[in-house]
Amino acid sequence: MEVKVREFKPSDIDSMVLIWNQVVEDGIAFPQEEFLTKETGRNFFNEQTYCAVATVIDDASSTEVEKVAGLYILHPNNIGRCGHISNASYAVLRDFRGLHIGEKLVKDCLIKGKEFGFSILQFNAVVASNIHARHLYERLGFKQLGVIPKGFRMKDGHFEDICPYYHEL
Repeated sequence: MEVKVREFKPSDIDSMVLIWNQVVEDGIAFPQEEFLTKETGRNFFNEQTYCAVATVIDDASSTEVEKVAGLYILHPNNIGRCGHISNASYAVLRDFRGLHIGEKLVKDCLIKGKEFGFSILQFNAVVASNIHARHLYERLGFKQLGVIPKGFRMKDGHFEDICPYYHEL
C-alpha cells in the first residue's frame, strides 16, 4: 500500500469531514463534540494554517483509485508572543488505523510547521489512555510536559488525564 501525504484539495472535503467526524464520534481523542457538515468542514479546514491528507491507492479494483485515509490540521497554538508555537490534530479513517499513516502525517506536520515559521509544535490534550499516539509522539522526539488530572471528558462521561507534549522544530 502506497501512502502519500499532500496538501488538501477542495475535492477532499467530503472525505475529510467523514474522517474528522469518526474521531469526534469515538469521543476518546478530540475535544470537539459537534460534527462537521460539508459547509462547516470547508470553513474549518480553510481556516487552518495548513491542512494535509494522507492518500492510499486502492488497487483492489482494475482501476487504481486514490482514497483519502487520514488528515491533519496545523495552526497557531496561541497569539502574539506565543504565536511561534503551533498545534496540530491528526485523524485516520477507522479502516486504515494501525497502518502507520498517523506517523507519516506527524512527520509531514513537523516539516510543514517549520516551513510556516513555527519553532515549537505543542499538543495540549493527549488523552493518557491513547497509548498508540503517545508512543508515536515519544518515538518521534516529543517531550511530555506533565499530566493534567481528569482533563478530558470521555464520551461515556468519565474523566481521563491528559498529557501535554511538545517538539522543537
